[in-house]
Amino acid sequence: MNHRFVVTGGPGGGKTTILSALAERGYSFAPESARKIIKERLAAGLSPRPDPVSFAQEILSADIEKYQNAASCDRVMLFDRGVLDALYMLDAESALTRDEIAHYVQKFPYNSVVFLLPPWKEIYGTDSERDQTFEESVAVFDGMKRWYSQWGYETLEVPRGNINERVAFILQCIHTL
Repeated sequence: MNHRFVVTGGPGGGKTTILSALAERGYSFAPESARKIIKERLAAGLSPRPDPVSFAQEILSADIEKYQNAASCDRVMLFDRGVLDALYMLDAESALTRDEIAHYVQKFPYNSVVFLLPPWKEIYGTDSERDQTFEESVAVFDGMKRWYSQWGYETLEVPRGNINERVAFILQCIHTL
């Protein structure tokens, strides 16, 4: 079994909060690359993001490195977004061919089940690294659902609820696979 699990969805759906709660329970996770890139750019006095293609390529490179660093993966490893998220961004900009995308998808496989966090207006908020509107979050969620399905992944929507309920849902799914 592939022990690499992606947790994805639109911005502000609770991914990082859930992954932090899973880390408190002993599970490893790779944090989202985009937030780190944006923080570094802001600290350097730059705009939050370069042009969309450069930003997506930088995320892709970081996500590939995180994937490779989890090489042994003999236990569950969770990813706050995955290589396919960056490929989605590059596809939106027509920066890669379908064959190039397929190559990356094949070279960096995750577990066939992807956890998808739905947009949730009550918990949504912006900050220095998240400046998208709630409507943009909904569009990203819809896009991720289609994108992962298109590449053969089964997306499981994590139900809204308190953090313990959401964590329990993910753990139950992981341990029944």
